[in-house]
Amino acid sequence: MENQSYKLLIIGANGGIGRQCVELALDAGHRVTALVRNPANLPLMHQNLEVVQGDLLIPSTFEKYLAGNDAIISAIGVKGGMFGDKPTTLYSDGNANLLRAMENAGVKRCFFISASAIEISPVIPFFVRLIAKYVIQKLLKYMYADLRKMELIIKQSDARWTIIRPPQLTDQPVTGHYRIAINDWLKDCLKISRADVAHFIIHNVNNPAVIKTTVEIGY
Repeated sequence: MENQSYKLLIIGANGGIGRQCVELALDAGHRVTALVRNPANLPLMHQNLEVVQGDLLIPSTFEKYLAGNDAIISAIGVKGGMFGDKPTTLYSDGNANLLRAMENAGVKRCFFISASAIEISPVIPFFVRLIAKYVIQKLLKYMYADLRKMELIIKQSDARWTIIRPPQLTDQPVTGHYRIAINDWLKDCLKISRADVAHFIIHNVNNPAVIKTTVEIGY
């Protein structure tokens, strides 16, 4: 697989994980179309990169970029952070629009970013479970509610999807060394860098073991 070149559409390509996906994909020799709401926010130039403007909440802005891709990576995210949570339908409505457009374009393979704390893992330390339940889930209740809705929509689709549930994200550089759990809890799944989430995606584009699965990832 390492020597195979793919055509990838990366949505939300100027975000933390999206930007890392773009850079790692280009480094690996893939051809990338980077979809962003404002191209000025992705000041990258590469012979295998095309930056285009689009918004998942407005299907007419992105549908034309889907056909011919080997995989779609949805790395969209809301702004606001831990203390700026507010009602959103970006994850559910945006990715529902994407899945419908993918079906029309005949593209099946796709990746979506969720979050480990939308469910309380029984195999993380007790104090972390308390923080997840009584702090994180409450501070991010709107975002997590929409992520749960998104996951249901994805799982009911005919796409060849992978949902990734990272824990706390960091800005550390890529290592390529991390643990995963497929359709299961990852013991002590506490941190992962955005770069290593991207590394997992780019290196599992055509891995049948993670198709139609939920993946926890961490160090």
